[in-house]
Amino acid sequence: MDTKNIMIVGVGGQGTLLTSRILGGITVDAGYDVKLSEVHGMAQRGGSVVTFVRYGEKVAEPIVEEGQADVLIAFEKLEALRYAHFLKPHGVIVVNDWRIDPITVVTGAAEYPDNIIEKLSEKYQVYSMNAMEEAKALGNAKAFNVIVLGLAARHMDFEKEAWLNVIEKTVPPKTVDINKAAFLLGYEGR
Repeated sequence: MDTKNIMIVGVGGQGTLLTSRILGGITVDAGYDVKLSEVHGMAQRGGSVVTFVRYGEKVAEPIVEEGQADVLIAFEKLEALRYAHFLKPHGVIVVNDWRIDPITVVTGAAEYPDNIIEKLSEKYQVYSMNAMEEAKALGNAKAFNVIVLGLAARHMDFEKEAWLNVIEKTVPPKTVDINKAAFLLGYEGR
C-alpha cells in the first residue's frame, strides 16, 4: 500500500490533537507504520493548528508536502481554504461549515472570504456539514470534531467498529458515549 497522507487543520482549541491521536490509533491498530507531526501557529490565541498523519507499510517522515494530502480534514472553512493546496489532484476535503474570524478580520485588517465551500468545490471533492450545530443538538458542542472525523472516515480504509474501538480507548472515559454518538452522526449522516 502506498503511504496515505491525512492533514487535520483548525484553530487552536478545536480538538485537532485529539483527532490526530484517534487517527494514529486506528492506523497503528491496523498494523501500519505511522508518523504524526503537529505544527502549532499561535494556537492558544486562536491561530492555525495543523496536524499531519501519514501511514503505510513504511513511513520515512511525518511531514506532508504540498500537493500530497489524500484527505484534508478542516474544522473551520477558512482553514480549509488556507491549506487546500496541500491536496493531491483527486484528494478529498472534509470541512466543518463553521466560521471563526481570525484576528485580522476581527481588527478590520482583512475581510472573511465569501462562498469558501463553493469555491473549494470548483476544484476539489468537498464534503461539508455544520458539525458545530449538530454537536450542540447532541448536547456537547466540543464533540463537533469527532462528527467531522466521522464524515471523513467514510472516505478512509477502516471499518466503523475499528473507529469506535479506538475512540473508546482514546477519549476521556466520561466522554466515550458522546464521542461515539458524535462519530456515528458524521459517519452515518442523518
